[in-house]
Amino acid sequence: MSSYCRPSACLTYNERPYKLSRHRYVITYSLLVVIALLSQWLFYQQFSESSADYQPLPPPPSASHLQLLSLGDPIPLAQFLNLWLQSHDRQPGLNVSYRQLDYPRLIRWLEQLIRLHPESRYPLLAAAKLYGNVGDPERQRLMFDFVYHQFLDHPEERWQWLAHVAILAKHDLNDLPLALKYSQALTEHANARHIPYWVRDMQIIILKDMGKHESAALLIGALLANDELNDPKEIRFLTEELENLAIGTTTEE
Repeated sequence: MSSYCRPSACLTYNERPYKLSRHRYVITYSLLVVIALLSQWLFYQQFSESSADYQPLPPPPSASHLQLLSLGDPIPLAQFLNLWLQSHDRQPGLNVSYRQLDYPRLIRWLEQLIRLHPESRYPLLAAAKLYGNVGDPERQRLMFDFVYHQFLDHPEERWQWLAHVAILAKHDLNDLPLALKYSQALTEHANARHIPYWVRDMQIIILKDMGKHESAALLIGALLANDELNDPKEIRFLTEELENLAIGTTTEE
């Protein structure tokens, strides 16, 4: 008795790998063509004028165009654009400072890269550690605000970048109210178990630096009252901080 099988199941052992490898080849070749065309467009946008002069950052493609160019696989395109954006300061015959970049346009690029590949860590890493560390307070504030709003969208995955800019706001900008705003957001939203306790403790340190000892004591009391707090080292740290605040308040009186 002859057995019946579907046409796709009746392929020989040698036919299936061939069809699969051919399919992968077509996808890979298509992605390479797209990246080559995009590279040519970016090069034209950047160096269509005299290459001896600084060429500003071109506007980013729209989200719909990027999705179309990605051919359903955004990761290779996102990686390519991340590298291209980072290398924009290296132009023929020039070494461009990040201070020369158009930061509002740069932020739009970073936003589009996050939309293209939301799981990528690179855009926020670059925002916090490269573009947010330029010694230009106006540009730094723009980048810090960008990181802050991106954190609010996914706090459990993006807390480390907001923690970094909170530290920069305190030490580089000497802006304690801004650092407090970011540390409050971390305390309120970064509550997953994998996030270290020091992230939520930042607000206590900044409140103390601002002389807001009563607010710091209230925050410590709320943290100690949390039933999920079970780390002995963290409990000891908070208890000692509360005692120190009580001693300081008594001494002032």
